[in-house]
Amino acid sequence: MKVAVLTSVRNDSVFLDLWLRYYGRLFGPECLYVVLDGFDQPLPDAVPAPNLLRVPFVPAERSVADRRRARLISDIARGLHRLYDVVIALDVDEFLVPDPDRYTDLSALLARTLAERNVSSLSGLGLDVAQHTGEEGPIALDRPILGQRRFAHVSTRYTKPAISFAPVTWGSGFHRVKRRNFHIQPHLYLFHLGMMDHATATARSGDSDRIAGGWTNHLRRRQKAFDIVAGTPPGDFDETTRTARRVQTLLRPPYAWNKPLMPGAPRVVRIPERFHGIV
Repeated sequence: MKVAVLTSVRNDSVFLDLWLRYYGRLFGPECLYVVLDGFDQPLPDAVPAPNLLRVPFVPAERSVADRRRARLISDIARGLHRLYDVVIALDVDEFLVPDPDRYTDLSALLARTLAERNVSSLSGLGLDVAQHTGEEGPIALDRPILGQRRFAHVSTRYTKPAISFAPVTWGSGFHRVKRRNFHIQPHLYLFHLGMMDHATATARSGDSDRIAGGWTNHLRRRQKAFDIVAGTPPGDFDETTRTARRVQTLLRPPYAWNKPLMPGAPRVVRIPERFHGIV
């Protein structure tokens, strides 16, 4: 089984280092493909380095830039599918993790799914990990993140069809595959770590490129993750996520039939110890 993992990045060296370590450990750095958005971006310090594609940074409004990025990544992934059995495309702060009670790691899950070969793409259940500012201190980047961070908001925003077994065309933000349905794997999670540290998230909100691109309101909405995690009693992890998968599979927004929907009050879970130390 040959697996390629693909992302793009601008002004996110903290998450790029985490991303390279996690996916490099699973598949080898030679299988990682990073699009550096702008020739002003520093090269990663990883040794051996991943495969890099440096492209010009073209300022644009957020929605326009997101669509353009999705098209570029889809085109690159389409070419990689000529060489790889599986291509994973996701943001640099997103980490696919199978339930360790079911699979030893992501590679084992992909091998099983590839053998069945009954879907063109696969989603994990989205978990938006955020610092519980009342219980958790600043993040220590020299230690695993999961364990330092023990709470997550179950979010349709991060239930993404990030894994492709055949060429697909992703929509803006990789939130859907155009003209195709999505399938949530029963034991796979997508941990979004963008809100893992209040100080880091606040610094990202002040990034001049994001402000110029109209990201201010979007980032302000993301900041609500801290309030949700701190203000919502956590439910049982296995029961809550099982229900969320069922709801997100059955319900769809009227404007996008191939994206998940989960109405109602926010659902927060405490991340079980079996996940601690994986990322």
